[in-house]
Amino acid sequence: MTRTPLFANRSVLIVLLVLALFTVFVTLASQATGFGWISTSFVKTLGKTLCLCLIAIAMDVVWGYCGILSLGHFAFFGIGGYAVGMWLMYARTEQIVAGSLAGQALPATPEEISAAIGTQIFGVVGSSEFPPIWAFAHSLPLQLLAVVIVPGLLALVFGWLAFRSRVTGVYLSILTQAMTLALALYLFQNDSGLRGNNGLSGLQNIPGLDAWGQDWISIVFFWASALALGLGYLLFSWVVSGKMGSVIRAIRDDEARVRFLGYHVESYKLFVFTITAMVAAVAGALYYPQAGIINPAEIAPIASIYLAVWVAIGGRGRLYGAAIGAVFVSLASSWFTGGGAPDIDLGFYKLVWTDWWLVLLGLSFVAVTLFFPQGIGGLFDFVAVKRQGDFGPDDGSWRSEEGEAK
Repeated sequence: MTRTPLFANRSVLIVLLVLALFTVFVTLASQATGFGWISTSFVKTLGKTLCLCLIAIAMDVVWGYCGILSLGHFAFFGIGGYAVGMWLMYARTEQIVAGSLAGQALPATPEEISAAIGTQIFGVVGSSEFPPIWAFAHSLPLQLLAVVIVPGLLALVFGWLAFRSRVTGVYLSILTQAMTLALALYLFQNDSGLRGNNGLSGLQNIPGLDAWGQDWISIVFFWASALALGLGYLLFSWVVSGKMGSVIRAIRDDEARVRFLGYHVESYKLFVFTITAMVAAVAGALYYPQAGIINPAEIAPIASIYLAVWVAIGGRGRLYGAAIGAVFVSLASSWFTGGGAPDIDLGFYKLVWTDWWLVLLGLSFVAVTLFFPQGIGGLFDFVAVKRQGDFGPDDGSWRSEEGEAK
């Protein structure tokens, strides 16, 4: 089976073009570089939404294409955020400590500076010692490597143990959820080295960019998020195309038959699980500096369940559908919970959307599952079929022509 070139795929070109135009528009409309139509806070919201689109696409590959309902991918997202957040907190605190000690008669020793940094970071949990996991927090390159290596190794080990045991279906979903819960409970402990329930805060203050305002920093991260989303979309479009994509979808549809045909199913599943975990971590590393804070609640199992809801609403098995679902739910959540949606007074009861948003989200998920399983992305397929005709199983073939040929 020949692999269709990525840029011959119209949907890939359309998605990249829309992303590029959207990025340029937001940049020009921002307070930093253009007309000021879009506030800095909303630019950050849009940047975070692009990061959520990236992890939603990763989730769609592992679930919609490979059939692995992972309820733990937000854990990898959080690990990426913690990895970059550790460096941000260390470097920022080092600047503050160095500035406060600069006026002393005798210059502070490296040991005194390190102790002062430890006190500033861990004093909130009653400690001043750097835990072992902070050993490389002073180095940005090493922490950036940790963003992909740590989640990749965790996914590789977990996936190897699970897939070699041929755990599938709901049992695998429960295992991924248990992994996420165990990680969240560990992070809640003060002795975990990540400040327990307080988490890492002040991440929006980027060391070395003190002369830049938050308006410019928000644009930089917005561009970085857009670039990561574009590259991630290209990567996963390549993964799900050609022979590899066919095998992955076949595993989703009938794993036993694929194994009978001689394919090493576990290797394909392990590859998909690991690479999607690494991309999810990259998305988290870009998300939390824009959010400004990360704590263990971000990695709770419910977050991964929300992720599955986004993909289902957008359209499982369609990369652009997953992105649409993430955009729709993220912006709708900001509108309903941020006070944008007006409360409704029914006389006997006042409907406050901040209290009812999750109920509305749950009802939307149930409605999509029951009445429109193809999700929002399925609408584009419906329009395409109406405009272009009834396509057969192969690209460019028509069922009517196939019937005449027979």
